[in-house]
Amino acid sequence: MIALLQRVNRAHIRIEGLVHASIEQGLLAFIGVEKNDSVETAEKLLSKLLAYRIFTDAEGRMNLDVKDIAGGLLLVSQFTLAANTNKGLRPSFSSAMPPADAEQIYNHMVAAAKQNYEFVESGKFAADMKIELENDGPVTFILKVLA
Repeated sequence: MIALLQRVNRAHIRIEGLVHASIEQGLLAFIGVEKNDSVETAEKLLSKLLAYRIFTDAEGRMNLDVKDIAGGLLLVSQFTLAANTNKGLRPSFSSAMPPADAEQIYNHMVAAAKQNYEFVESGKFAADMKIELENDGPVTFILKVLA
């Protein structure tokens, strides 16, 4: 399972022109589900997201996690993260989990996030989403948890 994690000052998602979800300071996490992933993989990645220390403390060091700053967590499904880009000029999605199964795992991750943290928003699986964000830093990481 893959997450592209961005520290943001704010982010919001529009679906069909309407704001679907928004956060202020916090984490925007694009989530890619691969073939061998499971709900356990999703829970491991979620634990890592919530504990990942990328917010600055009083000394300017990245020592605080999203919970420490009471920041928002915005989860967005993005199957293109599971693409294989090693050959040619067109990505292959052979390592991505089929949509119906990936949706179940993504929805489980969102539900678990909402059970474990107060400030969680999410996109809509497989929707055409327009995402606006202000990256803080910029600070961007790729996190990968193996199944």
